Amino acid sequence: MILDETHTLANGVQIPKLGLGTWFIDNGDAAQAVRDAATLGYRHIDTAQAYGNEEGVGEGVRTCDVPRERVFVTTKLAAEVKSFAEAAEAIDGSLATTGLEYLDMMIIHSPQPWTEFGGSDRYLEGNRDAWRALEQAYDAGKLRAIGVSNFQQSDIDNILAVCTVAPMVNQVLAHISNTPTELIAYSQGRGMVVEAYSPMAHGELFKNGQVAAMAEKYGVSLAQLSIRYTLQLGLLPLPKTANPDHMRTNADVDLEIAAEDMNVLKNLSRMEDYGDAAAFPVYSAT
Repeated sequence: MILDETHTLANGVQIPKLGLGTWFIDNGDAAQAVRDAATLGYRHIDTAQAYGNEEGVGEGVRTCDVPRERVFVTTKLAAEVKSFAEAAEAIDGSLATTGLEYLDMMIIHSPQPWTEFGGSDRYLEGNRDAWRALEQAYDAGKLRAIGVSNFQQSDIDNILAVCTVAPMVNQVLAHISNTPTELIAYSQGRGMVVEAYSPMAHGELFKNGQVAAMAEKYGVSLAQLSIRYTLQLGLLPLPKTANPDHMRTNADVDLEIAAEDMNVLKNLSRMEDYGDAAAFPVYSAT
């Protein structure tokens, strides 16, 4: 079962191959979502400072019936934090907000502030400063692993040129009809596990008739097909839901998509319209 499987990060830390995303889960609902997920066998929870639910996620981790050391908790440094001092303060802030003694991983949410996402200024110096703060927290035992999100090749190279601890993860937008194969290969080639957020394209894939027909062919839901697609690419999907029934079916992905069907899914027309989600920078700048 996928919930029992792990990737090994570059430092030897084990990270579960499927995580629960918590974007858009209200802080007041997050603790119960985490407890429900833990009951179903989830051992990987993904949150962020920007989500506003670190407190609830931390409460859920502390109050579920699973020992702390068996739950992998990721949070993200706010995209606007681009100095060493601000980053160090923000890291300690996440620890205080979650009420956890350590975090399993913290990643830089974006190489650029959200208001400038996709722009020409890559904030190279600011990202180096933020990374140095993550390294310091990692060396101090506050974080078991560190990584990045939404980083392109130049952003990765900027960190690799100066780091003492290399990024262990790159979390990117990846789903059927939008698979950044070059970036995935580049990240993996530099020792990173690549995580896939929004594996259902923030729900927009449910409008795709070709994907629906493929899911019907395999006798699974479109969500299950989408998650399995990312798994077969060697990615770590982070489907987001507070619904226990969806959590259960999202983890029931033992099917195998045939190679020819994987090629069909890889080569579907690139999604140009993310609907209401296009208001968010990660979708509007693709």
